[in-house]
Amino acid sequence: MVFKPAFLIAILLTVSTARAHSQIYTYLDTDGVRHYTDVPDNNRYRLLVLSSQDRTASGDHYDAMLLAKAGQYDSIIEKAAIAASVEPNLLRAVIVVESGFNSRAVSKRGAVGLMQLMPATASRFGVSNPYDPRENVHAGARYLKFLINRFGQDVRLALAAYNAGEEAVERNGGQIPPFTETMAYVPRVLKIYKMLREQPRTT
Repeated sequence: MVFKPAFLIAILLTVSTARAHSQIYTYLDTDGVRHYTDVPDNNRYRLLVLSSQDRTASGDHYDAMLLAKAGQYDSIIEKAAIAASVEPNLLRAVIVVESGFNSRAVSKRGAVGLMQLMPATASRFGVSNPYDPRENVHAGARYLKFLINRFGQDVRLALAAYNAGEEAVERNGGQIPPFTETMAYVPRVLKIYKMLREQPRTT
């Protein structure tokens, strides 16, 4: 099956689940249309491989079917990115790591939705239903922009604050806090962000 959402989310994950390993293949054509399949039929498809042991920040294994349907959120992501003045591929990378595009994801700490908003953050940015993809992504985008501005346009520190909290970054002298989760989180988001930005359009 091939999915054709409007914009890109260049992801292939080798996923470890209780039942099987799943793969997603993708390419961006010259018209800016993103194609997905689990059975590639030509050599245009490319893949991004994350460890089969990787879990989302919400604590779930990556779900290949959710990722394959990620294009349904492209319009929301693009509009949220424009409204908040952040790069859409940065939002996509955060969503991949946070929830794996599971809009119903809930972490053990109570973070909810695509961008895993904590209740206080959701309230702070006027979210009435954190499970609603539009509300969640728009609030997450505004929060990420706030953090980028707060930490001097340093995306690394903004991502660290998104994961560990603003105060944790401040307490560590404006550095990434030495938390195992945060020190793994930042490079994972940046790796996916880099791949999304660099994936060329193909004919």
